[in-house]
Amino acid sequence: MGKDTIADIITSIRNTDMDRKGTVRIPSTNITENIVKTLLREGFVENVRKHRESDKYFLVLTLRYRRNRKGSYKTILNLKGISRPGLRIYSNYQRIPRILGGMGIVILSTSRGIMTDREARLERIGGEVLCYIW
Repeated sequence: MGKDTIADIITSIRNTDMDRKGTVRIPSTNITENIVKTLLREGFVENVRKHRESDKYFLVLTLRYRRNRKGSYKTILNLKGISRPGLRIYSNYQRIPRILGGMGIVILSTSRGIMTDREARLERIGGEVLCYIW
């Protein structure tokens, strides 16, 4: 785990998704909790629980899969980190990108907290573009 906690979370979720393990454990901070709540609210994550080991808290995510007719499982979660410590990407509410014509979501860090692109457009506020999810 490095200094960029959001990229670490995205990488952990993506790696677990590719390995088809189903559950991923990430360190619990205020930012990660808000991002995970957004993922849960939008239906990309099935379940979230808080776990404590020694004196550190972790979030345990259960990822959502969909089953094909052939019986194989297909992931429904694609993540791409946008803003990073060396290059912050900001957007006003009019220029927030639309992912897959509105099928995906953009997670933003705004002055009113972490929210999706739809919520930011409704409240007419912009912020830092954290990641794309589709």
